Amino acid sequence: MRSLLRWLLLCGVAFVSLQLYFVGRIAAMAVIDPQSTAFERSEAWRVARERDTFRWRQEWVPYERISDNLKRAVIASEDDSFRQHDGVDWDALEKAWAKNAKAEQRAEQRLSQGKASTKPPKIVGGSTITQQLAKNLFLSGERTLLRKGQEFVLTLLLEQLLSKQRILEIYLNSVEWGEGVFGAEAAAQHYFRKPASKLSAYEAARLAVMLPRPKFFEKTPNSGYLNSRAGTIVARMADAQLP
Repeated sequence: MRSLLRWLLLCGVAFVSLQLYFVGRIAAMAVIDPQSTAFERSEAWRVARERDTFRWRQEWVPYERISDNLKRAVIASEDDSFRQHDGVDWDALEKAWAKNAKAEQRAEQRLSQGKASTKPPKIVGGSTITQQLAKNLFLSGERTLLRKGQEFVLTLLLEQLLSKQRILEIYLNSVEWGEGVFGAEAAAQHYFRKPASKLSAYEAARLAVMLPRPKFFEKTPNSGYLNSRAGTIVARMADAQLP
């Protein structure tokens, strides 16, 4: 019994120490630009193992040097209540769960009817910009309840310790936009041969639409969905509220 209590105590101390580490890291980000994220480092390792050549594009630019078009497009596409929520958009999360449950139910019905699809059911995400940043900064890509719980804790810490503007600035400078392409400046140069500050509304919308599947759209730049969805985002950008 004593050994069990000692083990539980050590686990508790380790958990608290880890959270304090995260608090320190996030607090420092208020004034220090993060040099890399956990996701970027894992991608660098993956590419280094799988390919003979290594391509890496990233250049930090301050908030003021990122086009408002891109800020509005990303908010309109990824998180239209970014200014209002406390890090988690519970309504969007509930809708995503409902859609995923229906998709899985339809897949099971098709399977019971002998009409199994070769494609898995499409999973809809309900993550906010802050949640995506929390995951990219510190966590692995595995899908477990423990990792999701840590993501929620990190999301709340980001919202408490950083301003909405700083959260968006870090997100736009570190999010993936293609194989080895990270951040707004690298994406603008890679796809449009111009700085992030000069992106037009339509160019910004195309980049925003790419975010859920950047590597896929990098290989299919003439995708009909990409063009159509970009037009929809352009129409919604006027309503996006900037921090």
